Amino acid sequence: MPDVNWIAVLLCAVSSLALGGIWYSPMLFAKPWQRAAGLSDEQAKSGNMAMIFGLTFVLSLIAALVFAMFLGRNFGLVPAIGAGASAGLCWVAASLGISYLFEHRPLTLWLINGGYHTLQFTLFGVILGWMH
Repeated sequence: MPDVNWIAVLLCAVSSLALGGIWYSPMLFAKPWQRAAGLSDEQAKSGNMAMIFGLTFVLSLIAALVFAMFLGRNFGLVPAIGAGASAGLCWVAASLGISYLFEHRPLTLWLINGGYHTLQFTLFGVILGWMH
């Protein structure tokens, strides 16, 4: 078993869902995201929501666990926050950007989704650095 703080990893996964709930809500980016993704109101609300949220939590848990393993337990708060912001922007958002370029997806969609993942991993850094 990896030497990670499992409570911190669990908090990271929960924070990812909470952040997504705010980020993709009508308060912030729900409508611009929906337009940029080309989804109608019906499409945005369709599907098995229990499965979607359940799998989202599992994937967030995996991302948090692997990021915690990457950081290790010797990272302080500030370096962990910097690593999280870098991972979100330079690994996740940049990788999304490559795919979006070839898929001819709009810049708005990249900014919204890349911004979410940058904040997600920054938040992971805050939690893991604080709880190391």
